[in-house]
Amino acid sequence: MTHSFALHIPDAELEPEHLAPEQIVSGTPEVTGKVVWESADGRQVRGVWQITPGVVTDTEADELFVVISGSATIEVEGGPTLRVRPGDMAVLREGDRTTWTVHETLRKAYAINL
Repeated sequence: MTHSFALHIPDAELEPEHLAPEQIVSGTPEVTGKVVWESADGRQVRGVWQITPGVVTDTEADELFVVISGSATIEVEGGPTLRVRPGDMAVLREGDRTTWTVHETLRKAYAINL
């Protein structure tokens, strides 16, 4: 998008996203998302992301996000354990290796810097 905009995040229509089988620790989590803005050089991305219950691993980018709905526990290898729920803001650092235990389908708005 090239213009300013507003988006009602709870109602945003999301598209299926790939979750590599090796990332799934337990359950059958499914991921959906929508990029709503990306810088011309592709190094800044803003969007909405959702994951259903289960346990997954990831290696993070530099990200700030706000939880819109749902809840999860995010264990950062060698760092803190974050418990997030609606209204919480969290920051993950590039290279953080994380394990997400999603208790209730989690939807977040995010800003990622690559």
